[in-house]
Amino acid sequence: MSDRPGIATLPMYLGPLTRGPLQQLWSEVRAELGQGPEALTQEAPDLFDLWESPDLLLGQTCGLPFRSRLKGRVTYVGTTDPALPDTPPGHYRSVIVVRAEDPARDLEELAHRPAAANEPVSQSGWAALADHFAAAGVPLGPVHFTGAHRASAAAVASGSADLAALDMVTWSLMCAEGDATAARLRVLDRTRPTPAHPIITAQGSDPAPLARALSAALPRIAPDLRRAFGITRLLPLTEAEYFAVPLPPVPANHALS
Repeated sequence: MSDRPGIATLPMYLGPLTRGPLQQLWSEVRAELGQGPEALTQEAPDLFDLWESPDLLLGQTCGLPFRSRLKGRVTYVGTTDPALPDTPPGHYRSVIVVRAEDPARDLEELAHRPAAANEPVSQSGWAALADHFAAAGVPLGPVHFTGAHRASAAAVASGSADLAALDMVTWSLMCAEGDATAARLRVLDRTRPTPAHPIITAQGSDPAPLARALSAALPRIAPDLRRAFGITRLLPLTEAEYFAVPLPPVPANHALS
């Protein structure tokens, strides 16, 4: 490994309940490694600047960027296990939410209705949504990209969209926080499981010490906090399991690579 401090980022589930525990986790990982920056870099104008940096020591990304733009450009370390109910280990899924008062009771009643999604490079917000509607043979309506899962939830609550796919960990966090937006929504359906967030490091770096350090550090964090930020343990899935998931359609005026 490099003698430079490098970049460490675990940005996928930032919130009032998780910011401190994520930094605590990184401090434990850093102690195991014996190197690395003191603080996580959790926000950037473009997360790809962090993920693609040659100085990336440890990062967490999303399955869709990993199997599209980042393919062949980063080194896979392992897969986070959010330990979601009725979901295979090392996998996650999304909930399809609508307004609490919406009369829709099945996906067919959402055909052609406006949707919100966080990013066109998001597995849980866009790819899962597109796949879920396509598998059901239901036409998806116009999609507005909001920039964040919480913004998508707000779009549905306000009536500017009728549905959104929200990562189940984000949805659980919003509910645990007593989020006023979440209280105005209800879950109509769940998408199929896909491999959860990969942990990555810079291309050419040795992933083994990072996997050992993260696996050793996680048990030092309280189980409820690990579940809150979606990393109960690190599992050795294969890159092929990610690449086997089809890429979603590319929205107009957007690109995956």
